[in-house]
Amino acid sequence: MASKTSSLLRHTTRPISTLPDFLLPAFHPLPRSITHPSHRPFTTSPRLMSRVGAEPIPLPPSVHLRLVEPPKGPITRVEPLRTIEVEGPLGKASVQLPAFVNYSVDEIAGKAYLSVLDRKVRDQREMWGTTRTYLSNHILGVSEGHTAILRLVGVGYRATVEPTAITVPVPAYPSQPFVSLKVGYSHPIELGVPLGVKASCPLPTRILLEGVDKETVMGFAARIRKWRVPEPYKGKGIFVNDETIRLKAKKIK
Repeated sequence: MASKTSSLLRHTTRPISTLPDFLLPAFHPLPRSITHPSHRPFTTSPRLMSRVGAEPIPLPPSVHLRLVEPPKGPITRVEPLRTIEVEGPLGKASVQLPAFVNYSVDEIAGKAYLSVLDRKVRDQREMWGTTRTYLSNHILGVSEGHTAILRLVGVGYRATVEPTAITVPVPAYPSQPFVSLKVGYSHPIELGVPLGVKASCPLPTRILLEGVDKETVMGFAARIRKWRVPEPYKGKGIFVNDETIRLKAKKIK
């Protein structure tokens, strides 16, 4: 009986093993911020929200903005969007304005402002900055235009702009030009220039794209770049604007 009691006491007085601090987050069901209130993040700088939407948009004298209200119709769950028409010396563009975004123009100062109904709502804050960026890009596009310069780096890489294409029998619109690429394939790559974009080749290894819509210009530049993405061993490929690539050491067997 005494032996059983001593063995029981020996088991009950056995010290409980504890895990190190660095293993606790992996086994504890609660996050470390709750289990360790005194824990601080790696950085001590405070979190700051983006203020892109609140920044005023410069408005050149040659650019005119017009707010177009949606047509009245039956009531639906989705509120129709308003449209801001941007007109300048290079063309026209339009931006859809969400219902919770307010728009105003100070003609004396030459600036446009955007605001939202409630800054505490996350969706409104996100669309606030996005709408402001779209409007700013369209204002810059109709006044000065957007450009993209593509550099062809590689032995024998060449590009030309042709009025017709052999591989594309039917153009997307009348008198559509085509960018012809010779970038190491057995046949030339012919890409139709989108409507509203002007393409030219000042040098055999340079392609200049110009247009009012930044999204269309950069999207076409990405389509051209896709045929020869820059590779990190020889540095060959199609580079857009100031794009660079860090070369890797060659693999030695």
